[in-house]
Amino acid sequence: MRTEPPPTTTTTTDGGRPAERAGAAADETLEDYTLRFAPRSYRRWTPMVVATTALGGIAYMADFSIGAGIGLSHGTGNALAAILVAAVVIFVTGFPLAYYGARYNIDLDLITRGSGFGYYGSVLTSVIFASFTFIFFALEGSIMAQGLKLGLGLPLWLGYLVSTLMVIPLVVYGMKALSKLQVWTTPVWLLLMVGPLVYLVASDPGTVDRFLSYGGSDDGGGGMSTGQVLLGAGVCLSLIAQIGEQIDYLRFMPPKTAANRRAWWTAVVMAGPGWVVLGALKQAIGVFLAVYVLAEAGPTAATEPIRQFTGAFDAMMPSWLVVPLAVALVVISQIKINVTNAYSGSLAWTNSFTRVTRHYPGRMVFVLVNLAFALILMEADMFSFLNSILGFYSNCAIAWIVTVATDIIVNKYLLKLSPQAPEFRRGMLHPVNPVGLVSFVAASGLSIAMYFHALGDTLQPYSPVAAALIAFVLTPLTAALTGGRYYLRRTTDGIDAPHLDADGNPSAATYECHVCRQEFERPDLAACLTHDAVVCSLCLSTDKVGDHVLPAASVGG
Repeated sequence: MRTEPPPTTTTTTDGGRPAERAGAAADETLEDYTLRFAPRSYRRWTPMVVATTALGGIAYMADFSIGAGIGLSHGTGNALAAILVAAVVIFVTGFPLAYYGARYNIDLDLITRGSGFGYYGSVLTSVIFASFTFIFFALEGSIMAQGLKLGLGLPLWLGYLVSTLMVIPLVVYGMKALSKLQVWTTPVWLLLMVGPLVYLVASDPGTVDRFLSYGGSDDGGGGMSTGQVLLGAGVCLSLIAQIGEQIDYLRFMPPKTAANRRAWWTAVVMAGPGWVVLGALKQAIGVFLAVYVLAEAGPTAATEPIRQFTGAFDAMMPSWLVVPLAVALVVISQIKINVTNAYSGSLAWTNSFTRVTRHYPGRMVFVLVNLAFALILMEADMFSFLNSILGFYSNCAIAWIVTVATDIIVNKYLLKLSPQAPEFRRGMLHPVNPVGLVSFVAASGLSIAMYFHALGDTLQPYSPVAAALIAFVLTPLTAALTGGRYYLRRTTDGIDAPHLDADGNPSAATYECHVCRQEFERPDLAACLTHDAVVCSLCLSTDKVGDHVLPAASVGG
């Protein structure tokens, strides 16, 4: 995309810093487009390659632990119902987000900015998403450490360190490297995961009967309970923010045209909200395997994927091959998901830090920050209180995702109060939009209070339902009360050329940013306040004194 080296110039940005530094920041992000729109010139993968890469990132083993924990506590019937409820919610809310990410080639933070939160308001949700990535990095790292302990005898603390450090070389690079990693490792991962399950069901049908009749430790009779279903669904719904990681890949989808329409939609649905189909299946398998190994392993170890798969492999192959294959499955899964966790987390932290400080320190700084948080959680033995962490976190994640999805579906398309095309550039958005913030704070605050029994024990299981319903109701209500006035700070970016092409895709027309002297595509630019020129979104973000940021203008003006 860059056509010439950044020049040495006295033009300044970032509060007086030389423009070539902004050019260096821009150049550093060309591989992964950390803070900006992903241009058409870079998006050369087919829809199926993008989808395969995105789905490779959900190879995590946490689903097996989550399903096992719910199943052993509440019984198979309640666990399967909880998994289904959560999957439906995740699919419905993930669809509009995945569509916007793929159609307009922006990540979830950029979508959130223009979907009710404002330019600075979405910093809050970026931190929540970054927290999601290091919580699940820690979870996957813990699972890998368990495998290394069983297979190689490594102490857990050393296994945590190994699982953290090994992803750093892989996550230095962006989409090009990650697409190759995910495509080549997915077949091996699928074979190791599905093979044992098929063998057990085929060779011993009684395992299915024992699985279906298991009543759980909280309900020996195995009866269905709304409260237990909702408690289990709340844990599963902690994964609702996974759509953000899917969008980090889907934003590299090629333009949607008449020729690729079918493949484009298949890829978006399959790798966007469709990730939860495989996720729900893995959770159900986790319940199955936990019940299968329960008598031998005990309730604590039965939730560990390494013990689940060693038990399954032991039934179908020589004993000398069992542990190596189980360890291989865990290691492959951990690498596939944790390069995504580290990558997506670094994008979220960088996005937030750059907007708040107007300084771009480089994405690799936040790769290390994210990994440090994850390592601290692992060393604190987060695996032992996994469901408590996920149950609490899910309230925040549900409130955020439902707010953004509701803004897209209801406020943009039904009520027409929110601009349909997403906006993310500084100067075009209000700093804060009450539509998203009010809905999110109210929904997450009340649901967290319910989760911690502040409103009584009876309502506690309903905290995820409260988070979703409050966000769904308040988002259009707040938009109606404010008349949609806080979405756009101005309606024109000062560039006469159309933002979208004839097919409704972001325009591929290129312009040179007069600050960093690099060429960017039309959606990434806005006119400059002080020069007859255009400025890219990253240079606008790092402009500390506002030399280049357009002034506010009345809507329609």
